Amino acid sequence: MTGLEIRPTAVAGSWYPRSAAALTEEVDRGLREARRAPDGEIRALIAPHAGLMFSGGVAAHAYRAAAPGSYDVVVLIGPSHFVGFDGAAVWDRGAFETPLGPLAIDEAGAQALEAASPLVVRRTDVHVREHSLEMQLPFLRHLLPTVPIVPVLMGYQTPETVRSLGEAIAQAFANRRPLLVASSDLSHYQNAATAWRLDSRVLDCIARFSADDLLDVLEREPSHACGGGPMVSVMQAAYAFGARDAAILKYGDSGDISGDKTAVVGYVAAAFGNFNET
Repeated sequence: MTGLEIRPTAVAGSWYPRSAAALTEEVDRGLREARRAPDGEIRALIAPHAGLMFSGGVAAHAYRAAAPGSYDVVVLIGPSHFVGFDGAAVWDRGAFETPLGPLAIDEAGAQALEAASPLVVRRTDVHVREHSLEMQLPFLRHLLPTVPIVPVLMGYQTPETVRSLGEAIAQAFANRRPLLVASSDLSHYQNAATAWRLDSRVLDCIARFSADDLLDVLEREPSHACGGGPMVSVMQAAYAFGARDAAILKYGDSGDISGDKTAVVGYVAAAFGNFNET
């Protein structure tokens, strides 16, 4: 691999520990505190992407749920916070670096996704500063270290892009065993009561496994979830793969950690699959 094929960390040492030992300790702490996961097959997750100190405890619920599963690729979909563009950008070769070691790119999967939709293109520049996917990597490298990834950033979250990406994922990975991960935070910088009121509309759509209703909510109130488009795409693809059940695993906000409930960011961990009734 050449240097251009390795995506270095962008927020290690600020958003999460740069030390492998400290990072492992923080990830393990979150996993120990996570509640028991649904009993059954997990096809897809929603996980937040704020600093590990603030959202890692919520994200841990999602990754604990998925850890026992058998996957041959993880497809990561997140929003682009720094660069606006049409469609979706995939990093399709090499590896993403983490303090725990690299996560290899599933080049065949990335290329299949590119071939499945003209809106999905190879573009690495938008990934360089972006944190929305990087914040998932400590959990993935710790729990599923040998499973390669396909990292995708969504640009402008238009209905066309959202639906096209969901269809492309379903087509490109139809004969694979993918774990789909949508990276998103929820409401931003409202007081906790307002955040809950706004976020509950999103949580209701997730719990009912209604991607269409979620897209409608996000079109009316686009500020609710920065990764709303990725959430809808992943839900659509998970349903195409046969998932029929949804579970809200954990909801929280940044004030749970900071103690400041006057201006919070909301977080959710959710799973989609086929769950056994208990």
